[in-house]
Amino acid sequence: MEISVVIPAINEAEGIAAAVDSASSQGAMEVLVVDGGSQDDTVRRAQAAGARVVTSPSGRARQQNAGAALASGQVLLFLHADNRLGPHCLEQIREAFERRPQAWGGAFRHRIDAPQWLFRCIEWGDAMRVRWRGLPFGDQGLFIRREAFEQVGGFPDEPLMEDLLLARRMRRTAWPLLLPGPVWSSPRRWQRHGVVRQTVRNWSLQVAHACGCSPDRLAAYYRRHDGPAERP
Repeated sequence: MEISVVIPAINEAEGIAAAVDSASSQGAMEVLVVDGGSQDDTVRRAQAAGARVVTSPSGRARQQNAGAALASGQVLLFLHADNRLGPHCLEQIREAFERRPQAWGGAFRHRIDAPQWLFRCIEWGDAMRVRWRGLPFGDQGLFIRREAFEQVGGFPDEPLMEDLLLARRMRRTAWPLLLPGPVWSSPRRWQRHGVVRQTVRNWSLQVAHACGCSPDRLAAYYRRHDGPAERP
């Protein structure tokens, strides 16, 4: 089973090589870095690490869809640029699909790369979200069979929560897999804003979306590392 790894990136020079290497070292069929207009050394470092680099309009959904359209693997694994795969993730995907040939995909347990105990609580909560609600998020390393991805039309073209919206669509067909991984995540969001504040912000966005607030409106209140300043 061939696995293509798609990594959307904008100004991710610091960690892009580690993300690429974590996939290529496990025998990924290909690693595609989809650059959305980096102004730093992201493209050069991704190429030096062995990735195929393509460009696309910015926006994680658009970049991931662009990478998926060019990928050749039977399985698509979407990896955030500030994440890296644990050493057995691709093997776990292959074994899981052999055991459950009808599964569409899922995600991994993730590990935030920082020692504080509050991060362990966040990791536990994210795993339980997949088990109880069937909703993996992008920083857990979403993987999906190409056929299933194409049937639902890929990621919705939204500026925020594209991972949640895709997971909801897929949940209607079957419950996602949760594999042990781990996928290692950068702690930069929590370190910048504070663990409690960032966690409450994430929950608030989910609640607001569930109450009908559009991703366009929510995006104005969520600052990505390379985005414009957030509103107070």
